Formats: sequence, structure tokens, C-alpha cells
Amino acid sequence: MSGETQTQKPHVGFEETVKDFVASRPRRPVEGRKIAGVAAGIGNRYGLDPVVVRVALVTATIFGGVGLVVYLLGWLFLPDERDQVSAFESMIGRGYSTTSTGFTVVLIIALLPTTGWSLSGDWFDGGSGILGFALVIAALYLLHRNRGQFNRPSAWSGPVPAGAEASFSMSDTTTAMPTSAAAPASWDPLAAEPKGWDLPDPKPVVEHAPPPAQPPVHEPRRKTRVGLITFGAALLTAGTGVALNMSGESYFSLQHIIGLTLGVVGLGLLVGSFAGGGRGLIGLAVPLAVVGMAVTVIPFNQYQGGYGDLTDSPTTAAELKSVYQHSAGDIDLDFRKLTADHPVTVKVSNGAGNTTVLLPATADVTYSCKSNAGRSDCLTKHAKGVAQRPITGSDNGTDGVGGLQIHLEVDNGAGDVEVSRG
Repeated sequence: MSGETQTQKPHVGFEETVKDFVASRPRRPVEGRKIAGVAAGIGNRYGLDPVVVRVALVTATIFGGVGLVVYLLGWLFLPDERDQVSAFESMIGRGYSTTSTGFTVVLIIALLPTTGWSLSGDWFDGGSGILGFALVIAALYLLHRNRGQFNRPSAWSGPVPAGAEASFSMSDTTTAMPTSAAAPASWDPLAAEPKGWDLPDPKPVVEHAPPPAQPPVHEPRRKTRVGLITFGAALLTAGTGVALNMSGESYFSLQHIIGLTLGVVGLGLLVGSFAGGGRGLIGLAVPLAVVGMAVTVIPFNQYQGGYGDLTDSPTTAAELKSVYQHSAGDIDLDFRKLTADHPVTVKVSNGAGNTTVLLPATADVTYSCKSNAGRSDCLTKHAKGVAQRPITGSDNGTDGVGGLQIHLEVDNGAGDVEVSRG
């Protein structure tokens, strides 16, 4: 970007970093943009390849919807390189923007439900965006703290829009004072020849040295209770979430409790950046974010049982186990010779490895198959990818309704799932 400078020293304090980010936030370029230029603006500002930023935003959109929310926020609050202020600031009368007020309102209307779906877990992948928001905020903070001194945008110097020109002028030619008639050239106000004028000598001009510059006076930082209040609110949030979880509220899982607590800490950091204080909360936010990411991504509940390969070929209901659980390794179950005079239910859980289940050709099967990372082939239905939704259905076999009834549930952490008939 033309006019960019690199003279600003990097900021080390949280408050200074946040304020400098607001003052020197990225500008959306005209060239190189795909839609609104949000990814290109962030990439240009911090010396990153815009493709990397686009991939990160798309990934965050797929998992939790955070990427779309961040893009809409950037469209609203990052100014175009041709504009004086952002679209939102222009809407409230803070300056000039090429984005119309009507389109800005449309962006705000689109932002509200998208944010709600992402935070409430109603996104199509079923994930909550609270942790994603925390990670995005942390990434922007670290980027600006480490690279904010580079590629700083220059002050806006675009054309003034019509109607914004100055309405007055320092010179006024319509009310000129009448001048007197020109005095005759021979008129002498002193009635003497100029050589005979007796005028005092001019006084010498004494140049005074400027006073020495005074060293800057640093005011002591105000002591606030932002950190203490935020820490108390975070403890209260975590304690309330644990209590609700123990009372049977399924929403308040460990992931949601950590995400809500991290949101409270993030809000305290934001308030502290303006009111002063709260820097110690960074030491609480970082481990919370790491633990939250770990419990969200890693399926700890599936890493139970033994290690190595597990095989079983039961022929009677007494030999059949209701639960087959393994931490790591392949699971091979052969139910083709299974006989039973009552419906049976089998649950299979594998942390890491492939799971294969062979069913009788005539059995009536209802099934639910899921792999968090891998491929699922369950009879006539298939899926592959990361964070899959369970495949569910029923199949009555080659002879139609009638015969052995099996209810099968397969849940794999990482690996392929295959359920077929013999």
C-alpha cells in the first residue's frame, strides 16, 4: 500500500496494542480482493499471504461459523482504502465511505442471526463458535503485537465528496472596503526632503534561545479493580456451569463451561484496555484457551479400554457383549453367525483405528455410525470428512421384515467405519 510506514515501534502492553490496532487497523484494498477485501486487507497489513487468511476464514466458517461472522465484522468496521472511515462509522455520521447506508444496514441484519447461530451451536456442523471467537481474537492480538509496526496505513487523503466542501472563504470580494482617491505623487506628509528626515535608529533584534525541552512526565497508572472483578465473574460463571451440569443440564458440558468462562475473561481484557488494569488476566486466558481447544478437538471419552487389535465372532446372545470399547487399534466384529430370540443392542467405540462390523444377511438392523475423522460406510449410506454427523437408518436385509433384530451404534474418534452384510 502506498504511503505505508514502518517507523512505529512495536507495542508491548495489552492496552497499547488494542488502542494501536483500532488506530491503524487494516484497510480493505481495491486490487486483489475477492469479495470485500477483508482477507486481502489483513494479509497486506501484517505481511501475510492473503490466501492463508482466506483458508483460515473458510475453515473457521465450516467449523462453528466464526469465519463468516469475522468477515462480516471486517466488512463493517475495516475501512476501504478509498474511504475516510468504515461503513459503520459512516452510517453514524463519523465520516465518508463509499459503502451506502442501505447496504450497511443489510450487513448488520445479516450479522445478527449469523452470530446467534454460531454462538448457540445451531451451525450446520453442530459446533459452538465461542472458542473460535476467542482464538480469532487471540490471533489478531498476537499478530498486531508482533507485526503491527509494519505496513501501517497512511492517513486518508482521498477526494472530498460533493457537498462537503468548505462553505466559507477567508477572502471576501463582495464587501470590499471603499478606498480613497489616490494621493498625489508630490504630496509629502513630513513637508521635508527624505534626506532631511531625522528618524531614530532601529533597535537591534535580540534573539532569545528557546527554553530547554522538558522531559515528559508519565502519570502513574490508575489502579482499577477490573482484573479482580473479572476474575470473580469468571469463577462465578465456571461454578454456575458446573452446578448446572451436575443437575442434568446437557448444554453445560466441559467445553461450554470453559468457553463461557473464557468469554468473561476476554470481556474483562477488553474493558481493562480502556479503563486500565486487568493485564494479569492474560495469564488466565491463555491456558483456558489451550484447555478449551484440547477438550473440544480431542474425544477423551473414546480413549478408554485397551490397545491393539480387537476381534470377536459371537454366535449366541450370551457370547455377545453389549459394549466393545478400545483406545487404539482395529476392531473387527463378525456377527454373521449370531442367533438370538430377542432384540440385541451393541455399542462400539474406538478412539483411533478402523472399525469393521459384519452383519447377518437377513437381520433387521437399525444403525448409527459416526467417525470424527475418517470415512463411514454403513450399509447403503456413506460419509467422509472431519466432525461428521452420525449416519442413521434401518435395513431389513434380503428377506424383508422379520428375523434377528440388531440395534448397532458405532462411534470412531479417528479412522474408518465399515458396516456390511455377510
